[in-house]
Amino acid sequence: MPSRARRTLFSLVVFFATCGLIGMMIDQKVGAQSSTDESTLRDNLRSFTSVYDIVAQNYADPITGDKPGKVIYDGAIPGMLRTLDPHSSFYDPKAYAKMREDQHGKYYGVGMTIQPQGVGTAQKIVVVFPFEGTPSYRAGIRPGDVIAAVDGKPTDNLNSEEVANMLKGPKGTHVQVTLVREGASKPLVFDLIRDEIPHNSVDLKFEIRPGVGYIHLTNFQETTGREISDALEGFGEPKGLVLDLRGNPGGLLSEAVAVCDKFLHRGQVIVSQRGRAYPEQIYRATHGESGQEYPVVILVNHGTASAAEIVSGALQDHDRALIVGETTFGKGLVQTVYQISENTGLALTTYHYYTPSGRLIQRNYSGVSLYDYYYNHDTPQDTKDREVKLTDSGRTVYGGGGITPDDQIDTPKSNHFQESLLGHYAFFNFTKHYLANRTVSKDFQVNDEVIGEFKQFLKSQDIAFTDQDIAGVRDWINANIQSEIFTSQFGQQEGLKVRAEWDPMIQKALGFLPQAQTLEQNAEKVVAQKAMARNSATSPE
Repeated sequence: MPSRARRTLFSLVVFFATCGLIGMMIDQKVGAQSSTDESTLRDNLRSFTSVYDIVAQNYADPITGDKPGKVIYDGAIPGMLRTLDPHSSFYDPKAYAKMREDQHGKYYGVGMTIQPQGVGTAQKIVVVFPFEGTPSYRAGIRPGDVIAAVDGKPTDNLNSEEVANMLKGPKGTHVQVTLVREGASKPLVFDLIRDEIPHNSVDLKFEIRPGVGYIHLTNFQETTGREISDALEGFGEPKGLVLDLRGNPGGLLSEAVAVCDKFLHRGQVIVSQRGRAYPEQIYRATHGESGQEYPVVILVNHGTASAAEIVSGALQDHDRALIVGETTFGKGLVQTVYQISENTGLALTTYHYYTPSGRLIQRNYSGVSLYDYYYNHDTPQDTKDREVKLTDSGRTVYGGGGITPDDQIDTPKSNHFQESLLGHYAFFNFTKHYLANRTVSKDFQVNDEVIGEFKQFLKSQDIAFTDQDIAGVRDWINANIQSEIFTSQFGQQEGLKVRAEWDPMIQKALGFLPQAQTLEQNAEKVVAQKAMARNSATSPE
């Protein structure tokens, strides 16, 4: 067997041995593991190593280069974990490093989002936007700039991940970036000094209406609780808040608890977790909302998952927020990450989590393909077979399949013309063209003259349309053009504000603030009445 294959096989044996050790540790807490189970595990390990040995020696093509790693990291281990549940997973060294970077909420580099555009040999790596305040932003790099080379090395045939890794490096080091910009007569060369780049989980926070705050939270990482605190403090004494959790895949449980702590009363239960290896653990609000009471609307959709569902469920169960939007993803499993070896990790499901009312919101995954589990769950669920629980004020809520919103707001559906514009990056590329030889001010509006230029641009790009197509989605087109132009001219925050102020789901969510106010007031009355009844029942005659 080649030495590379032996090393890979050794890594697998270490992995399985670690899994076995974890299993034995778990079984020691819930009962001794039988000698039969241990014997079966050893026999299965021997069977696997024998199979791998035969494959390595006799497969038609040599198992060399990166093939041993693919066999193990992309085949054997994921295949084993897939039989358990959809969320237990293995991190190879690259994925493990990325996961840790995402959890920290920072990295060292130049601060830009990039993506590929084009097909085949015509594909280029394009700057989507530089993060505000970073080396890229300060240097004047713009959305739409094409990265032609990094430190003199052409980016031809490189993917965006490879280019991103070239841009990253130790703080204080230099990197030379060569860009091609529309309207520029020759390539532009920037000498950038790498710095710490914060990757905030709150990517937008502003007063969307007088006295009403809006926060968009993208995920839950090590900085999320502090970011939410900073955002709320920035609003002073708000009259209302819309917390947008659409598309939020979750993250760290501890940060979901920290976010809930900003809205609930001290001592209220946030979430509990139970697993066979450990005693039940209950998380409560330790500080509380410091007496600040204002209506809260939480906006969710099918992509709202995990830690984002913990926040939604806790605030719904305590009647602290009105949940609007679509039924959430339905992930009620908690993973513990075990570091294995050589910077690899095992994310193993060790707990189920329950909302304060006792709801388990995990969606059924038995007999469901991974694709269907992740992407085909838009069909409304029948509530007749779901567990029924009550909120603090006695409202009915359901478990067993995500957080059901208090009021439904559907995600707008795109038509074929809209999908065509997005697929061709029409707004992004038009912005490069429009701003090539001009600038705009913040009073810029998309008028008929701008739309006329947009139509000419679509024709030049062979993007089919009719005047009826444009008229049918004119407000959407206006918002997308203005957002891209503001992103390029004034930074990502201004572009996101344009989108938020137009977004029909956000506008509908704002309309539910009076209902959220009534919900909270009624809940306070019911809780007070229950407290009085308990006091009366226990007081001496």
